[in-house]
Amino acid sequence: METDVRARRRGYAEAAFRTLPDRYLGGEPGFHAVYRIKLADIGVTWEVTADHHGARVQPGCGHRRPDCVITTDSVTWLRLHRSEITGVQAFTNRQLTARGNLDLAMGFEGRFRRLDGGQPFARIYDVPVGRLRISTLTMGSGRDVILLHGLGATKASFVDTAAALSAHYRVHALDLPGFGSSSKPATAPYTPRWFAARVLDWMDEVGIRRAHLVGNSMGGHISIEIALEEPRRIGAVGLLCPALAFVRRELWPMVRLARPEFGVLPHRVHRALVAGQFWDMVADRDRVDPAIGDIAVDEFRRIYDSAGARYAFLSAARNIYLTPPFGRHGFYPRLAELSVPALFLWGTHDPLVPAAFARHVAQWLPRAEQIILENCGHIPQVERPEQTNGLLRRFFAHADALTDAPSPWADVDAA
Repeated sequence: METDVRARRRGYAEAAFRTLPDRYLGGEPGFHAVYRIKLADIGVTWEVTADHHGARVQPGCGHRRPDCVITTDSVTWLRLHRSEITGVQAFTNRQLTARGNLDLAMGFEGRFRRLDGGQPFARIYDVPVGRLRISTLTMGSGRDVILLHGLGATKASFVDTAAALSAHYRVHALDLPGFGSSSKPATAPYTPRWFAARVLDWMDEVGIRRAHLVGNSMGGHISIEIALEEPRRIGAVGLLCPALAFVRRELWPMVRLARPEFGVLPHRVHRALVAGQFWDMVADRDRVDPAIGDIAVDEFRRIYDSAGARYAFLSAARNIYLTPPFGRHGFYPRLAELSVPALFLWGTHDPLVPAAFARHVAQWLPRAEQIILENCGHIPQVERPEQTNGLLRRFFAHADALTDAPSPWADVDAA
């Protein structure tokens, strides 16, 4: 009986793989990727080779090293095939894992139209912004929510949040310029205001008039800059352990003299070092699947191999630390001018941005909502996804309810 079940599942899976070439949406010029897909429960492996000409499938493992390996089970694969679940949701539910180029893995289903002929529910694509390309994961429908990652991270750090919010919103997780699969300009300043301007350019390019923002760490700082620059285009901002201006800056003279240009020199970071830094940002390791940590570490090392990524990382880190807290153009006097609803989430065990920053927000922006998560580190959307996403949903629902009344941005809507 068990053999019959495996045989049927194998047959169904094989039939699903055979439909891929006809459903392929094509690739941009120069695109070429080899996906190895393992269905662990029935012991079957398939390879899908995709380029700008088409997609080819074959059972077994080819001779070329795959660009990414996707591991799941036959039942999940068939649910993906029938569009009953998205790849992002399967990943969030830990029904699917990926190694290698994570961006390719997340974008796999977005390269094939659905069985009913419709466009995929989730898709990764490059948005041209001037001379830059900003890699974007978009899924869901409704009002727009933009997710901005932290320093050294990518849009993959928001996979759980994207899946959770996509039930009610059209969610866009961006790779900021200099990070992930986005362009890495060698002459960019990589200041928070520069990032904010590029995100606003991205909004213009894709036709988004107004959106909610969610930012973690550096992405939180950038979200604040966007809301200060264009408040009528932002509904509300959810800030997860945002990297605000440091008040105590003993290392300021040394950091000011540091030259991020040296980062372009070839060098690699040991895996153990990156892994140690990742897990140091987590307060309770039992809350995070070890496979998630492995994926994050591998993705950081893969991207950091690029000289442009190293320069962007070091420049952005330096600029965040050098942000002046006070004075005429200081961060906190400007924060007091923030007019959109803001939610700050802090972790009691955050080693990078301590929860003590809440007192500065209370002083300069007392109307903001602040919540401190007990026994949580620097990446609450990874360590406490259900709690964090629940708080974001509640916060945005409240903001949406307020804007359903006569809007102070009616002139924008009418434009």
